[in-house]
Amino acid sequence: MTTTKRTTTTTKRKSTTTRKPAAKKSSTPKVVLTPSSRVDEILSAVVAERTKAKKIEILQQYNENFIKAVFIWNFDETVKSDLPPGEVPLTAQEDREVNASSIRKEWDKLYNFVKGGNDSMSRLRKETMFINICEQLNPKEAEILILVKDKLLQTKYKITQELVEEAYPDIQWGGRS
Repeated sequence: MTTTKRTTTTTKRKSTTTRKPAAKKSSTPKVVLTPSSRVDEILSAVVAERTKAKKIEILQQYNENFIKAVFIWNFDETVKSDLPPGEVPLTAQEDREVNASSIRKEWDKLYNFVKGGNDSMSRLRKETMFINICEQLNPKEAEILILVKDKLLQTKYKITQELVEEAYPDIQWGGRS
């Protein structure tokens, strides 16, 4: 019987380290906000932030009635739209961007479009007035108003009522109808 000797050879492996690929820059640039920023710009900036604290900070920079009115109409269950749900028949949008108004300027008319706000106004007049306001707005802000009237703002902008409540603790929810 022959005995074979086993030999093991140890080879040194080259130790390599792999680098993580550089983080890709976001394809959507950060929105630069100004004191006169439109609602769509503010909401886009909030959504772009990663932390809840930063989102709240941005909202608190705009602690103004125009944005609170949008959130109240959208999130407060006691606020009922007095407009038909669904699409709004707007005319062409070509020239609206340049001479556009803003929700900031038109917010004080929003009470006309909720139940209990201006019940003496005829339905036809309310709908016509809403369409006229939307046509005067920047198209992105018109889209926001249309979403809000149907309580669907959170489908486009990932903003919750809880976030709004934290940012604006002075808003009283409920008891509006």
